Amino acid sequence: MVDFTLSPSELATRNAARTFASAHLSTAKAAYTQIPSHAERFQCLQPLYAEAVKAGLIKGQIPIPLGGTSSSLLEAAILVEEMSAVERAASLTIFGTGLGLTPLCLAFKPQFAEFLIPFLRAEGTPLASLVFTEPGGVANWLEDGAPGLQTTAHLEGDTWVLNGEKAWATNCAGWDFKGAELQCVVCRCTNPDIPADASPASRIMILMVRREDIVASGDGAFEVLKHQQVAGWTAVSGPHIKYTNVKVPTKNVLCAPGEGAAIVQMSFEASACLVGAMGTGIQRAIFDAALEFSKSPRGGTVPIGDRQSVADLLIDIKMRTETSRYLTWKAATKIHSDLPNYDNCRELALEAKVYCSDAAVKSAVDAINLVGVSAYDLALPFTDLLNDAMVLPIFDGGNVGIRRRALQKLFMSEGYKPWATCYD
Repeated sequence: MVDFTLSPSELATRNAARTFASAHLSTAKAAYTQIPSHAERFQCLQPLYAEAVKAGLIKGQIPIPLGGTSSSLLEAAILVEEMSAVERAASLTIFGTGLGLTPLCLAFKPQFAEFLIPFLRAEGTPLASLVFTEPGGVANWLEDGAPGLQTTAHLEGDTWVLNGEKAWATNCAGWDFKGAELQCVVCRCTNPDIPADASPASRIMILMVRREDIVASGDGAFEVLKHQQVAGWTAVSGPHIKYTNVKVPTKNVLCAPGEGAAIVQMSFEASACLVGAMGTGIQRAIFDAALEFSKSPRGGTVPIGDRQSVADLLIDIKMRTETSRYLTWKAATKIHSDLPNYDNCRELALEAKVYCSDAAVKSAVDAINLVGVSAYDLALPFTDLLNDAMVLPIFDGGNVGIRRRALQKLFMSEGYKPWATCYD
């Protein structure tokens, strides 16, 4: 029997998220919007992040078998929705560390335990980052005959030497812009022993770069080339960075050449569910604001919500929000229960990412049309909500260039069973 009742653990997660959001996130935006620089806005959130660490929100993104408190991806989705409904930028910094740790959790071996220790303590402000996207884009990173990733690594003795540029990786530069505590850097191996005609995937590896590795590599090894000023999520840090001869010990190889691509893809399928939850949370905020506005008569004799045109827009927003939530929950449940069978569980995650992110943009536009020109006033939340929603279809694997193409390939694959996800 299908049951959407939250378990005691899931209910506790929801309540903890609501408590944290009310205590810390509800006032965050008013504080950081007084700061012009988006980079400095990010830095001003460090005390809030410290509270998140104390509240167990970082440890809560690490699976229980590895010492964390996360019992399922569904609980993570519940957490993300609750926090995204209140404030997005500070929340994404917290979730960005979870994404940064995902490759480590998926490819975990006992010898990697030391890399998790800073994130299992309920102290400090450690940041992690999955460093993947490059300035030239990554939609075609595994295409045969293409140049592939331009961030490269080669082995010199017992040290890997990392070079290249990355962009848009949440938290990658750390609080002081000298590097996060842990960066899981996706790169292309250029060792000469790999055949020239080897597939792009056979060269992909993941290196775990820590602050001490950057310091040991000398001045200029890690640089921030540019802090983007962005339309939404204006207190998030994901700058354009450059690695120059960063020396990484061989013990820091999370995924050897040929093993990295699968872990990257699995990491982003898991995060696809969480983008679905972000879309759901944003739509909650959109609906709440639109509903409140609809209770005013706006110069008429009845609340505008009594007008059919306004009511229809409200109904559409509410239905999209509910649909987004349940697709996200289904996808998260499938990923959590069936992740070793990668091809069996990824479809719903991809669909959740595409549908919920597109739905958030549509709902934001519908709310603006419902309100009318008053929505253009920055004193109301509608343009901010649209700016936040707009990034969902284009980050974490763009819907057009990556997510829909993955679905296309899946649909056309041999033996694809279109309705297996319904009941299996």
